[in-house]
Order: sequence, then C-alpha cells, then structure tokens
Amino acid sequence: MLSNFDQSSDMSSLNMYQMIRFAFVLLLLFAVTTFSGKLLAETSKESEVPANPCYSTDPTLGDSAYWASTAVSLFAQQKYEAAVATVDACFKYWGPRAGQQQKKFHDEKVSQPPKGKVSAKVKEKIEKDYLINDVAMALWAKSRSLHELKRTEQAKQSYAQCLYMIHGRAWDPNGWFWSPAEDCGVYARKLARK
Repeated sequence: MLSNFDQSSDMSSLNMYQMIRFAFVLLLLFAVTTFSGKLLAETSKESEVPANPCYSTDPTLGDSAYWASTAVSLFAQQKYEAAVATVDACFKYWGPRAGQQQKKFHDEKVSQPPKGKVSAKVKEKIEKDYLINDVAMALWAKSRSLHELKRTEQAKQSYAQCLYMIHGRAWDPNGWFWSPAEDCGVYARKLARK
C-alpha cells in the first residue's frame, strides 16, 4: 500500500505527463492550423478565389451579396473552377436558410416576385428577400460554371438546387429583375437533351 507521500508523488507525475501531452497536442494543433491556413491562402491565390469569399471586403455589400457577386464575376471572367469553389466555400452559411425561406413561400403559396422593370416600391420589396436572391444567384453561377466545365452530373444537381429557388431574383444593371431559377431551367433542359 502506498503512503500519502507516494500517492501524491504518483499523482503529480501523472499530472505532469498529462500537461506535457496536452502541451504537445496544442503545439501540434497550432502547427497544423498555421500550415493549413498558409496552404489555403496559397490555394486561394492560385485559383483566384478570395481568401475568404464568405465575408465582404466591400463596405457597400453584405456578406451573402459579396459571395454571390464574386461567384458571378468569376463566371463572367470564365474562371469556372473558381466560381464553383467560391459558391461551395460559403453555401453552408446561407443555402439552408434560403431553402427554408423558399419552402415557406411555397407552403404559404406566396406569389413569385415580378421580373422585368418594376416600381421603386416593388424593387425595395424584392430586395428585402436578399438572402434568397443571393443564394439563387450564387447557384446560378455554380450551375452554369459546372455546365461550361462539362461536369454533367454535378451540373444537373446544381441546376436542381437553382430551380428550387424560384422566388430568387437578380438585378440586371440595365434596370430590371430576372429569375436565376428560370434561366437555370433553360440550361437544364438543354443539358437533359444531350
């Protein structure tokens, strides 16, 4: 049987061992996160995806709008891989909430917003549903990019997600709204015919 002195000595040895092990794990985690952060930053530079496309660097745009507009801009520049990576990087933040909003609109039989030129009052109302608009636009950019990359099966899945966001609207700088979901439908049908 151990005396109180021996027990406390064994306990302090055990605690010291645990502290060393804990310090080693922390050091290892620090090294891994530092290395992966550098790797991610380098990968982002190579693929032209912003280091973190989920957070706006533009004071005039919210985070989800920045994310969607970045994806659309990359698509327009024919940087399809980067557009897909941008959408995938942040979809988990806004996609589920936008999907729930779309489901609620469907369940409550809410009319789809108009397309084309609208009054200032209607424009303001459409813009209040910014999240579903941003997600619809991002999914459009991803779907079209996958289509251009000839990743047919992935494009079909992405088009299905885009089609679901039927209440989403995108503002054209020429002064009207259009439906990313309807445009996805046009390209999805073309893909289905092949």
